[in-house]
Amino acid sequence: MNLDFRSQASFSQSMKMTDKQIQRLVKLMFKELKDQGLVTFKESEDKAVRRSEEIVKENFKKEVELDHLVNKMMDDLERQNPGEFQRFKMFPLLKKRLAKEKGFIL
Repeated sequence: MNLDFRSQASFSQSMKMTDKQIQRLVKLMFKELKDQGLVTFKESEDKAVRRSEEIVKENFKKEVELDHLVNKMMDDLERQNPGEFQRFKMFPLLKKRLAKEKGFIL
């Protein structure tokens, strides 16, 4: 299954998903885990689904913040190196490095 929802707008590579898409994704993941007998719930399944949706949304927000930080860094680098800077090449490199430094899994 290919779940690449990435957008290239403003050199951002954050996933852009609606609340409804997040709900469907989480429910699909739980269904697959249950069908394979890989998960049991200590709390109600609905509570686990809601918490999982919150976690996914929080993660997306953190990635957007990371994108803003990377874009700010690229702006600074571009001012220091006018005409020699290729944003489309630097964005993924900087994002990967910053994510690693901050312990953020992309």
